[in-house]
Amino acid sequence: MNSTADNPGVIAIPPLLYLGAFIVFLILQWLWPMPIGRRSVVLWPGLVLSGLGVGLAIWGRRTMIAAGTNVRPTLPAKVLVASGPFRYSRNPLYIALTLLYVGLTMIVDTWWGLIVLVPLLAVMHVGVVLREERYLARKFGESYEQYRSTVRRYV
Repeated sequence: MNSTADNPGVIAIPPLLYLGAFIVFLILQWLWPMPIGRRSVVLWPGLVLSGLGVGLAIWGRRTMIAAGTNVRPTLPAKVLVASGPFRYSRNPLYIALTLLYVGLTMIVDTWWGLIVLVPLLAVMHVGVVLREERYLARKFGESYEQYRSTVRRYV
């Protein structure tokens, strides 16, 4: 990672990481089905989690755009956003992606989604979140440190 670049140097755009994991678990489900339970039991919670994920993503994205900063982590952060869902979590968009992913896992009805989620979250944490945190600390200094000390990383 280039420490002078005006972006966090994330390893990939997060929605693409989640999409890749989704494709992997669909292939694994096709090769070796591992249903979670009865479809009627897992479908509705899956729909609810997916809806919550989409709603949180919309809220977080709108908050960032209204604040005048870039949503894509490959572009420079223009301002530190601490309003909207960012009052409760430093990473609400990634929580939204995870809720959507788990919801889709339940809709597809496969344990593979949860199995693949473990390495996905590790990659997100090391390859995206920690890099973003170092970048924001470097760019916004004390204001980011203060924000970081009062708002949780995830939930």
